Amino acid sequence: MRIVPAGENAVLVEFDGLDETMAYYRSLTADPPSRVVDLVPAARTVLVMFDGPKQPILDWISATEPAVDVDDDRSDTVTISVVYDGEDLDEVARLTGLSTTEVVAAHTDQAWIVAFGGFAPGFGYLVGTDARLHVPRRTSPRTSVPAGSVGLAGEFSGIYPRSSPGGWQLIGRTDAQLWNLDRDPPALLRPGTTVRFEQA
Repeated sequence: MRIVPAGENAVLVEFDGLDETMAYYRSLTADPPSRVVDLVPAARTVLVMFDGPKQPILDWISATEPAVDVDDDRSDTVTISVVYDGEDLDEVARLTGLSTTEVVAAHTDQAWIVAFGGFAPGFGYLVGTDARLHVPRRTSPRTSVPAGSVGLAGEFSGIYPRSSPGGWQLIGRTDAQLWNLDRDPPALLRPGTTVRFEQA
């Protein structure tokens, strides 16, 4: 763990990798001091924003131990219905050595956890437990990926909340509304949320 300043009222806590980041994020969010305003996770960092003196926050971070149990009873669970007809489904099957039916089963048979958000409002980087679905990004990104597209890239699965360029391997599509300013909070998929995919 390395703590670096990020302005007067924030520090960036750096970790060695995603697993360590997620473990510490779970611990930090379990019982934060009242002066902690927000905790923003990323792949290898957690931004801690606070109001008030810095030293008590630094002491709290330093004293925090990583969560051991991945299961979190406080986590919300979101079920997302997917039509598995993505343009890259056959390519993902080829890359993984699975049949397309087995790719779908691997995607739906596991629980995914939102590790962090980014890229676009409502986009969550989801991590699962089945390493068979770890595939590289496309060598040629698309200039436009339709909203609701479900994809794989590296160790992550994700859903495009709006039409945008992208290089993920597309395996399906969903009608789930990932970002809605009239909803509180607007993002359907927030860090720590458990996601279950089901075949439509």
